[in-house]
Amino acid sequence: MIVIEWLQASPTAALAAVFLFGLLVGSFLNVVILRVPPRMMWGWRREAREVLDLPASDEAQPPGIALKGSHCPACGHALAWYENVPLLSWLALRGKCRACGTGISVQYPIVELLTGLAFAVCVWRFGITLEAAAAIVFSGLLIALSGIDWRTRYLPDNLTYPLLWIGLALSTTTLFVSPSSAILGALAGYLSLWTVYWGFKLATGKEGMGYGDFKLLAALGAWCGAAAILPIVLLSSIVGALIGGVGLALQGRDRATPIPFGPFLAIAGWIWFLFGGGIMDAYWNLMLPPGAGRP
Repeated sequence: MIVIEWLQASPTAALAAVFLFGLLVGSFLNVVILRVPPRMMWGWRREAREVLDLPASDEAQPPGIALKGSHCPACGHALAWYENVPLLSWLALRGKCRACGTGISVQYPIVELLTGLAFAVCVWRFGITLEAAAAIVFSGLLIALSGIDWRTRYLPDNLTYPLLWIGLALSTTTLFVSPSSAILGALAGYLSLWTVYWGFKLATGKEGMGYGDFKLLAALGAWCGAAAILPIVLLSSIVGALIGGVGLALQGRDRATPIPFGPFLAIAGWIWFLFGGGIMDAYWNLMLPPGAGRP
């Protein structure tokens, strides 16, 4: 309690502390992003062999999230503590493994920095409150899901479902939205993209998105409410056009290249969750004449 009171009395210290905490969590999220997909695929292959009644494979199980320490994926060099300091170690090593010189992905510092900034923004927005703690959990899960989807085009259920259920559970306290709004938001989020998916598939014979996108938007609806679904979809389209277009241009690829939609949904949902009220106020102030009431 003393620490919380001190942080509440010193906003600058609170933001700095939460930013540093976010860097540490971001380091862990990198592990989640890199290790969850191989374990998922290993499990799928094992289940497929069981269903097809094939002999068991001697394929080694990929390392767990917490049981094996951080190491270089190229040479297996186990990282010392000073090589695993969030953000600083990557800069000090100049983005290369100290043992073999192989380049270390820029994903590591990017995820760490984004997590630190996202956590700090949550505390700046909500203060040292239960709302800020919930927003931090929300942000961490969205960053992990975005990183996995960007790398593999998978949105794993073992992250999407907790995000959904936590949002629904929080609605029972009306921390952000009411239970009815959360339930309707989850339904509207899932069914809206489900309808788009089947409409596109029936018209073109192709799949425009995956079922993970439906579940992610359902989870965002549980946190943000039913009224947020349309703004999140519209905002995600804008974010996707900007980030996706720039990414394809930098990689020298054309617009026919498939790109994951999950990260854009996550960015739009995070923005709306924290700033949706202010965005709507700014919109109505811009659109309505002075003195006119909002509809």
